[in-house]
Amino acid sequence: MNIRDLKYLVAVAECRHFGHAAELCHVSQPTLSTQLKKLEETLDVVLIERTNRQVVLSSVGEKIVAQAKRVLREVDELNRIAQQHRDPFGGDLRLGVIPTVAPYLLPRILGPIRKHFPKLRIQLNEGQTTDISARLRAGELDAVILALPIFDDRAEVRPLYREAFYFTTSTQHELANRKQVNERDIASEQMLLLEDGHCLRDQALAVCEGAGAVENTNFRATSLETLRQMVRANVGTTLMPELAITKIQGVRYIPFNKPTRADAPHREIGLCWRRASSRGDLLEAMTVLLKSAVGEVLH
Repeated sequence: MNIRDLKYLVAVAECRHFGHAAELCHVSQPTLSTQLKKLEETLDVVLIERTNRQVVLSSVGEKIVAQAKRVLREVDELNRIAQQHRDPFGGDLRLGVIPTVAPYLLPRILGPIRKHFPKLRIQLNEGQTTDISARLRAGELDAVILALPIFDDRAEVRPLYREAFYFTTSTQHELANRKQVNERDIASEQMLLLEDGHCLRDQALAVCEGAGAVENTNFRATSLETLRQMVRANVGTTLMPELAITKIQGVRYIPFNKPTRADAPHREIGLCWRRASSRGDLLEAMTVLLKSAVGEVLH
């Protein structure tokens, strides 16, 4: 048994197809099939039920695949530890980012990261909070950027920036010419929000409930860009986080009338990683860099 054979097994389990798995592993299909047959002989169990139509894992095969994934993660971690020892600020960093942050933050930070950490290779993964948080705990990601708070006593959490929410309307809306709004102004609004699963949806709902506004349940968007275009078409209004503000014809972004920025509706974005991570020094240094990069945009 060797690591290569475990990779073949996991590939077949994920692809459910010998040909596709072989392509993924950059080997011929006969080579992959032969090695998996040898693995079954070594373990003295049937891992894969072979039929003409599909690839099905046996019950013991399912368990061994789960264990093989854990073994491969540990092997990757061994390689990362050795690589990080040679260069603490180089190697691969698997970074997860939530969708309502990724398109607006990443273009601003990837340049400074490349400049300050030239030997670091960022592997980006976009996903909702529940998904990337689970992958962080499982060791599949090294760090995540998401909206705080995060409730995990095994995680290191570093706030990066706070961004205000802006009341967003079409230029045809009755409030479009206001320089500021308050909660009373939006009390009668039916707000357009993101679909379930986005943490921004929950934060926006909390603002709406506090102001007396309600959600327009006839439409739920999959992205902030969809919300922006629906607002532009005068279908409704929404709340837009500051970093996502893009000036386009037909849309107005109006700040809330509060004594200070801290009082205005807002969300806080942070960088999180496992407390036991071997990349702590790098991520502490990256925190300082990211706060500086975003601070030049958000005043």
